[in-house]
This record gives sequence, structure tokens and C-alpha cells, in this order.
Amino acid sequence: MTVIGAGIVGVCCALHLQREGFKVRLVEKGEPGMKTSFGNSGSFGTASCVPFALPGVLKKVPGMLLDSESPLKLRWSHVPKALPFFLRLVEASRPSRVEAIAAARNSLLVHTHAGYAPLIEGADAAQWVDHNGLMMVFESEAAFEGAAYALDLRRRNGVHMDILDGNEARQMEPALARSVIKAVSLPDVSRTIDPFRLTSALVQDFRRRGGEIVTAEVRGFAIGSEGPTKLLTDGAPIDVEQVVLAAGVWSRPLARQLGTSVPLEAERGYHVMFAPQDFGLKRALVSADRSVSLAHMHEGIRATGVAEFAAPDAPADMRIADRVMRHARALVPGLRGEPVSRWMGPRPSHPDSKPVIGRSPRHRNVFFAFGHDHLGLTMAGITGKLVAELATGQPTTVDLAPFRPDRF
Repeated sequence: MTVIGAGIVGVCCALHLQREGFKVRLVEKGEPGMKTSFGNSGSFGTASCVPFALPGVLKKVPGMLLDSESPLKLRWSHVPKALPFFLRLVEASRPSRVEAIAAARNSLLVHTHAGYAPLIEGADAAQWVDHNGLMMVFESEAAFEGAAYALDLRRRNGVHMDILDGNEARQMEPALARSVIKAVSLPDVSRTIDPFRLTSALVQDFRRRGGEIVTAEVRGFAIGSEGPTKLLTDGAPIDVEQVVLAAGVWSRPLARQLGTSVPLEAERGYHVMFAPQDFGLKRALVSADRSVSLAHMHEGIRATGVAEFAAPDAPADMRIADRVMRHARALVPGLRGEPVSRWMGPRPSHPDSKPVIGRSPRHRNVFFAFGHDHLGLTMAGITGKLVAELATGQPTTVDLAPFRPDRF
């Protein structure tokens, strides 16, 4: 079995396939875990059943795109390519679609622990995970009222939440700004204190179990009567029997070559890393007003945010990272010093906020596992488990109909 892509999703697919007796090869054009998996906010978003597009998005998006401080960015040179995505995004924001999408996302989220537990235990990687929860914070009544539908959607999907006032929030997280007037505590959310080190620990376990990693960029396929027989790379061709496509946003052109078109876009996120401070954040913070997240990581405090739609390999605009920095400092005024690093990574997003997980409609020896938007870290474990179940012909733990590759 050959897995294309050694981000967190591809690595988890490889480990679950190994546990089912497959000899597995990972193919990655760079160092495993160094693309989008490297720089995310670290939260296992088990409370994140709410999709990107909510009712009323059509009224909000144009104004957000024109606002220089908006957390939503679209490079104008990318408009022609992104327009079909945004049209589908609007269609996905209909109330009935939102409810169905939330239920589908939740069907994966409730299995986050089951998907990861054997992998983390096998890799002795528990030191990279903590269970202190997450807090959503609000600096205005308008922002809290605007979140009412999303909070109710979470509640109806079984998410445990506690509503706090600003003083209660600061008792739990003293570093918060005085401007925070309300908060929602999500105590059941876990996170990793270093996404790259977690991925690296899983990669080491994959190698220990006999897995092979090939450094190559996959550019196409040689197709036989039963499906792909070779991967065509920037080096020598690679013979394959079965293939898992888990290459994040770079899956789109490869899926097209395999006969499946998907409206996958690069929703590029930015982070800034601050050196260790003289205070800590016990839990991850998410600001509803500022659309930034902060979390205490192994090597300091990371602030993440923004959704920039552009070509995945387009140069990063670090002015956007500076916006993240400014809002992080406003939310947590005690942050000191200039960021020690700035980073951008392209999250692979579909307009209906759901990944593609399933067998290729055209080729029986190909499985798809990509397009997890903000939830690649969260859904990687269960995605790997589902791919392994498909490959062995077992009944799948989750109904995969909502995630089928040909749904578009």
C-alpha cells in the first residue's frame, strides 16, 4: 500500500493500515509533517461540528473581503479560480445543508479519541497531548449574540459548554484582556503542545513497524486496466498496487488525473510564535471578535488565524501574520517581545466543510483521504481508521456517504 502525503492525515492512514497487516510506503516531497501539519493551532477540534458557511454568509463575505482587518482574504488574481468554490459555499450555507453538514462532521469528531488512542500509545507520544480544554472569548455583546446559532448547533450535537462572564473567564485565564466580557468554556477539548513533534513521533513509530518513506513529488500516474500501476514522480517511477491519496490541498490535481474533480481550495492560515513568556495559558483561546487563536506550545505561545484564499504555493503575505500578532497582543496584553517566527500553511478546504474519504469512483485500488480544512489534526486518526477498514473490506465505523468523493 502506498500513501501519497506524509502530513498528519497520511501518517495516520499509514499507521492504521500497518495495523491491518499491510506493508506501507509513504511518499512525500519534503520532510514528513512540515507542511500544513506543522503550524496549526494544535487543538483537537472535537467541538468543531459547525461548518465554515453559516446562514447569512452571502451578506457578510463581500464586506469581509474589502475590509483590510478582516480575517477573510482573497487574492484578486485568484478570483477566477476560486469563484466556483464561493458559489458552492453560498449553497452550502442554506439552513438545511448546515444542519446536515454539522451532523456529518460530528459523526467523525465523536471518534477522534478512538482513532488516535492506539497510535499515540504505540508511538509513546502522550507527552505531546494535554486535556485542559478550550475557551471561546467575546469582547462584545454583539459578537456573543452573533455566535448564538453556532453555539446552539454545538449543543444540539452533544458538545458540553459552560457559559462564563468576563471575570470568571479571567479567573481561569488571568492573562486575558479586561475587554473580555463573556466566554464559553469547552472542557472536553484536547490539544497537542507541538503538532510537528506529535507527527514526528508517529512517523518514527511507522518506521519502527517497517514502514518506508520515499522522498519524491508525485506528478501523475501510469494507469492500467485495474487502476494506477505506477506513480510518476520528479525522480524514478514507483510501482504501486494500492494507493491512498492524502496529499492535502495538493490532492486536487492528482485526483483530477484519476478522474475525480473536487472543488478543493487552499484556505491559507498564518501563525506567529512568541518566545516563552512569564505567564502561561492553561487552555487554548479562541477570539470570536478577532478570529485568532492562542495556545501555549512546547516552545512558546502560538497565535493563529486568517483564512486567505490563494494558490497553495503562492508567496506568503506576512502582513497577514502581523495582523494575527496585533490581535493576539490585544487579547493577551502581557505578550512581550517580537515574534520569533512567522509561518503560513495551506489548509485543504471544500465548500461544504467536509473531507473526501472513500474509494475512488473510477479505480478500485485508490482511496481518497483529503480536504479536512481546519480539522486535519482532529480527524486524522479516525480518517486513517476508516481508510484501513475500506482497504480490508470491513464495515466502516462511520457512514461514509456524506464524504463520498463524487458528491460534487
